[in-house]
Amino acid sequence: MQEQTLTRTLNRYDRAPHLVFWETTKACALACQHCRASAQLEALPGELTTAEGRELIDQIAQMDGATPILVFTGGDCLAREDLSELITYARECGLRLGIAPSVTERLTREVLQDLYTLGVRSISISLDGADAASHDSLRGIEGHFDQTIAALEMMRDIGYRVQVNTTVMRRNARELADILSLLRTSGVKIWEVFFLVGVGRGRDVLEVTPQDAEDICHFLVDATSFDMTVRTVEGPFFRRVQAQRAKDPDADHLDAEDAGELYRELRSRLDRETPSAAGAKKSATIATGDGRGVIFVGHDGEVHASGFLPLSLGNIKSEPLGTIYTQHPLLTSIRSGALEGACGRCEYRRLCGGSRARSYAATGRVLGDDPACLNTPTHLTLLGV
Repeated sequence: MQEQTLTRTLNRYDRAPHLVFWETTKACALACQHCRASAQLEALPGELTTAEGRELIDQIAQMDGATPILVFTGGDCLAREDLSELITYARECGLRLGIAPSVTERLTREVLQDLYTLGVRSISISLDGADAASHDSLRGIEGHFDQTIAALEMMRDIGYRVQVNTTVMRRNARELADILSLLRTSGVKIWEVFFLVGVGRGRDVLEVTPQDAEDICHFLVDATSFDMTVRTVEGPFFRRVQAQRAKDPDADHLDAEDAGELYRELRSRLDRETPSAAGAKKSATIATGDGRGVIFVGHDGEVHASGFLPLSLGNIKSEPLGTIYTQHPLLTSIRSGALEGACGRCEYRRLCGGSRARSYAATGRVLGDDPACLNTPTHLTLLGV
């Protein structure tokens, strides 16, 4: 990314986030093994009321600078009976919207059509395995893989801009090339890869090793040549890898001697795919990270730098979201690049910035090194060294 463009983007993120994620509820019919939210069947006490939800929407609409995109998530946002009312109000306030529902019996063609009629155009759902055995075991529901593929087809037919989210962990890392192939077959062109952080139920799931994370990032750079826009969550080092690879624009993949075992395996599978005639796409994520262009509002109004960083910064019931985002000392430190250790010294700290959530989960220090990055000495903590 050109330095002037990066500077303008980061300055804009000082005034307002690019994305506001609202965890509308903890209620969800699924019991995913890696769930950040530890979602459950029933809503928890203290969930924002309809009136409080409208107040949150007002606060977002009143933020200085470019209007953020509001993403209704959960739990399962479809579990809220007032979702249509809240979407209608957000549209009246001029907000751009996205929804991230769970694939359950609530996600019917009729519901999808109604949401589209209300003006929702962007939707994301999760797919964490290349086949039923893998995906269903993670989601805890037999037949969920087939339901997910059917949901993707419905969304595409209705006209949604569809994004698929995949949480990568040790148990599914070797399936990524097959997942990419499946997405292409399903007509999906936006893929957001979440690098697992050990929070919620995800504490009991193994993250990928730092070397594998590096290999995955190189694979994801390659994936952009296959008509796929790639984004990452809690994997900002993808942007570092992408910038490093851009220094040799004629190389469409890593040489074998520079690649790790996982990359070589994923690349060999990718070589059976037909690249896009249009060439590589760029990452659509521009220097966002926990508290930097992104903010998360919990089901009860508690504000967090991200959904993976369970550290409260305040509550929208007592302080406007815009004030919390622009003035909280932790967030201003993150956005100013006041990081510690290797992350603070890295030449890519403004483009990447490391995962603040992973640093906190692994070391208890929000501003510390991201242990999933090979450029930091603390990456050895993920290897048990």
